[in-house]
Amino acid sequence: MNTMQTKITRRAFAGGAASMMVLPARAQTMDELYARAKEEKELVFYSGGPVVPYEEFVRDFEKAYPGVRVTVEGGFSNVLNDKINAQIKSGKLGVDMAFFQTVQDFVAWKKQGVLMNFRHAGYDQQLPAYQDPDGAFTTTKVVAIGYGYNTKLVSPPDAPLSANDFLKPGFAGKVITCYPADDDATMYLFYTIVQKYGWSWMDRYMATKPNFVQGHLNVARSIAAGENLVTFDATTAMVDLKSKGAPVEFTVSRDDPTPFFTLTAGIFKDAPHPNAARLFQTWYMAPDQQKRIGVFSSRKDVPPPAGFQPLSSYRAANEYREFVSNDALMTDLRKRFEGYTGPVVNKGGVR
Repeated sequence: MNTMQTKITRRAFAGGAASMMVLPARAQTMDELYARAKEEKELVFYSGGPVVPYEEFVRDFEKAYPGVRVTVEGGFSNVLNDKINAQIKSGKLGVDMAFFQTVQDFVAWKKQGVLMNFRHAGYDQQLPAYQDPDGAFTTTKVVAIGYGYNTKLVSPPDAPLSANDFLKPGFAGKVITCYPADDDATMYLFYTIVQKYGWSWMDRYMATKPNFVQGHLNVARSIAAGENLVTFDATTAMVDLKSKGAPVEFTVSRDDPTPFFTLTAGIFKDAPHPNAARLFQTWYMAPDQQKRIGVFSSRKDVPPPAGFQPLSSYRAANEYREFVSNDALMTDLRKRFEGYTGPVVNKGGVR
């Protein structure tokens, strides 16, 4: 069977045992966690993407829990995961937890038994679709991929409403997305389009000479600067720029399913500062913090971000975890999309 026809299946997750060097699996009070975390003094976590979205949270956490210093290292998830795997292989783990878009890494790490099973207080409030049965990892954010355009250069009546609108001659050479072969969320987006419209859509799209870049922040910045006019690969970075006065608009397709991808967190069983990691995850996943992440929370008791409806109201493409965990399909798609775009040449930073 052609791997493009491979059915995305839900996989069973085998879990590793929790570390005996940290607190038991039962939910602990914040005071109990803080007492242990103060003994460890610090926390190190890797952020897939920019560190900017976490800087305010880190400052607030350090103010709430003095004596626990937090270090965040940002970068591309598909680079930082290799760094973690090398640390695991060497037996010298230098990171406590990771916040990545690449949920398949957490699925693999759980199978390897290197993640701590930890169900933070309030874990039962997470929507079932975003839980791991053992608490080996947790969904910290749910992100919609929508449309974006420059409001100074594109009027609302001319803004795209479907994937086919991006094929219009007026947008030729002025559409930008991430490289689908480089970014898993973008590849999921492109996959949903070709599933609906066929691969001939991709041929017609490439004939319009679109632009590609690394990182959704760079997509948003390009639209805001007017270098490109429109994108169907807009995320929270676009919403954030709009909130700061940039001439951009974020919309949701009228005709096509809206892809959702997730940001996932996991604590490593051999983390140097496991209790600090547990404290931070419990604090970060509490409603007070989740209400200000700027995107959808995985918690059912947290309202959607301003201007959006609840997750259940969208016609969603919501099988991201199953998609990225299908190794055969991912390998085939990566090769096929790179055949269209070529290798990454337009590299961007992540801050």
